[in-house]
Amino acid sequence: MFENKKWDKVFKKRLSRHYDEMKWLYSELYHNDQQAFNYFCDMMYEYYKKRSPILKEWDEAREAAPDWYKGNDMLGMLMYTNCFAGNLKGVRKHLDYIQECGVNYLHLMPLLESPKDRSDGGYAVSDFRKVQPELGTMEDLADLADDCHTRGMCVCLDFVMNHTSEDHEWAKRARAGEKEYQDRYFFYDDWTIPNEFEKTVPQVFPQTAPGNFSWCEEAGKVVMTTFWPYQWDLNYANPVVFNDMTADMLNLCNHGVDIIRLDATPYIWKTIGTSCRNLPQVHTLVRLMHMASEVVCPGTLLLGEVVMEPSKVVPYFGTVEKPECHMLYNVTTMASTWHTVATHDVRLLRHQMETVFELPHEYTFLNYLRCHDDIGWGLDYEYLKQFGTTEVPHKKYLNDYLTGKGYNSDARGELYNDDPRLGDARLCGTTASLCGIEAGEAEGDEAKISKGISLDIMLHAFLLTQSGIPVLYAGDEIGQLNDYTYHDDPIKAEDSRYLHRGDMDWNAAKKRNVKGTRENRIFKTLRQLEEIRSEYGVFVNDADTWIIEPYNDHILGIGRYYNGEKLLAFFNFSENEQIAWVNEREDYYDLITGERKSAKAVTVPGYGFVWMMATFTKPVLPKKHPKVEAKKS
Repeated sequence: MFENKKWDKVFKKRLSRHYDEMKWLYSELYHNDQQAFNYFCDMMYEYYKKRSPILKEWDEAREAAPDWYKGNDMLGMLMYTNCFAGNLKGVRKHLDYIQECGVNYLHLMPLLESPKDRSDGGYAVSDFRKVQPELGTMEDLADLADDCHTRGMCVCLDFVMNHTSEDHEWAKRARAGEKEYQDRYFFYDDWTIPNEFEKTVPQVFPQTAPGNFSWCEEAGKVVMTTFWPYQWDLNYANPVVFNDMTADMLNLCNHGVDIIRLDATPYIWKTIGTSCRNLPQVHTLVRLMHMASEVVCPGTLLLGEVVMEPSKVVPYFGTVEKPECHMLYNVTTMASTWHTVATHDVRLLRHQMETVFELPHEYTFLNYLRCHDDIGWGLDYEYLKQFGTTEVPHKKYLNDYLTGKGYNSDARGELYNDDPRLGDARLCGTTASLCGIEAGEAEGDEAKISKGISLDIMLHAFLLTQSGIPVLYAGDEIGQLNDYTYHDDPIKAEDSRYLHRGDMDWNAAKKRNVKGTRENRIFKTLRQLEEIRSEYGVFVNDADTWIIEPYNDHILGIGRYYNGEKLLAFFNFSENEQIAWVNEREDYYDLITGERKSAKAVTVPGYGFVWMMATFTKPVLPKKHPKVEAKKS
């Protein structure tokens, strides 16, 4: 028993809370392999000992306030280190700017060592203990995290746990014929078993990387490669894989990473005859990792990358008694938002938000408008059928509109993974370019620019109104436009996602303080909205939320209530002025101007929004905020 170990009493106390469950789950998963479980426990203690005194202070503080990440003051920013500032030291130099943006949650995209020509944007890791050389070192990562912590900011990093690069040390030794290392992957002597898998396992990239297996010439065997041929799936049925990968995760935590983004979480357990997605063993593994982090580095959060609609991702939160992921992405709301931009019809988005609002307040979602990836049209087509909408023609309409081919569209995006045979494609582009700002500036049309900025700001106001943590994609705070230079780079040219992965334009960022510029109009307004959000308790995760019926399919209405504060929020997805036909009795005031406002037949400007507050605990009006761009109701 662990009581006989010469371990720190704090570690023993934490382990004792989870020991019985950990042992039971581990034994069930790995067939009572006591030796492997003992190694797992000893490994956790080694990483606990290595944790710095400063990080242990953070652990104690977060243990005392376990909901530290659920407030209305959290604001994230997602970035590629090289695109934003060249390297990790460059990011440190720009922390003042990041803090000026109001950001206290910094998500660094994959930066661990990976082959330049076969990296999938850093998701093919060849060494989990090294930073990509041009980006810096593990010491640079720790220094950046330390600086962030002194500013009250936390750091998030991707942990690619489903697979390694074919250049990983394990993969090299597997290619050389070492069975111990082949057993860490899925190697087969011929195509018999792989062909059985293929009968039930969907393909992730059927056009660009068909199939789930590849031939390894050096080993003379077939290897499982769900995503790309150079990404070899790890076999988590082997306890050595789980033990060592968990150690790699804890090593990142000991370098100051506060939030571990578990990449491709649903894929990590494989069983023949199934889809190899969302299997029960996945939840066992994530639960074990959750408990390991609570023992070694409590306060560390697990963020699951589970690309499904909210009602279906809920199992990845676990239960209140046995939690798994602390946070999950709200992918479907993002896609439904851009659907609404293209159709000007909020009915699908309203239906989507009703589903989200039905979920328990304990669930924390990360909400975003744009990220490093494309927009996939995984919409609720069963719901859309009632309006005469069919999937393939509708996807074409959305893509035509958002690439600027549609009627009266100023959006400027590009297609990704276009498959004309199936009539399917995804979409790329920055928020500002998809909102029409790029087209307006190219044409020198101030009316179009203003319309695009209004839409951009309205979408961000909607983002800030949702429960959870809003995350900006670096550059969106200044309305950064598409970067078409990727077309001239032979390594990037085939991947249109680089359209919105351009380098941060620091000359443009300087214009955030130049009155009247696009950068200033967007940056200043977003900061005002973010400050309002952090000022009022009605925006906390625990607030009651509901859909308001405005009897106008161009307007999305959201209600929030918390501790005597009631918010009515209306978002107009039409470029023309619209009326929300509501009739509320309370006395309201405009949350931005502080002016009294009746909640009866509320006028909402084209591509505009309204935040209205009623206060039941105190009659004092809030301080007036400066006039918000595109808010002229």
